[in-house]
Amino acid sequence: MAFFKEFLTKQLLKKQLKDVPPAEQEKIMALINRDPEFFKRIGDEIQSEVKKGKGQMEATMHVMKTNRDHLGKLISESGLDLNNMRK
Repeated sequence: MAFFKEFLTKQLLKKQLKDVPPAEQEKIMALINRDPEFFKRIGDEIQSEVKKGKGQMEATMHVMKTNRDHLGKLISESGLDLNNMRK
């Protein structure tokens, strides 16, 4: 079951990240796989904020600010270059 869930997650992320270079896509997947429960919690928190009436972007920004220390640590450990992904 975990394999199937990971496969679906990977396919969904590939679709969302279609304009991101493949090497960076792999780094993002590795980042998520490093702490999947953290990213699941972020998703749940965003959904909760949206249900409270916030827009998707506002909810995402709020949750990311709340979790920025842990997210920053994961990003720095992964070697992910966020500047390289901007269009």
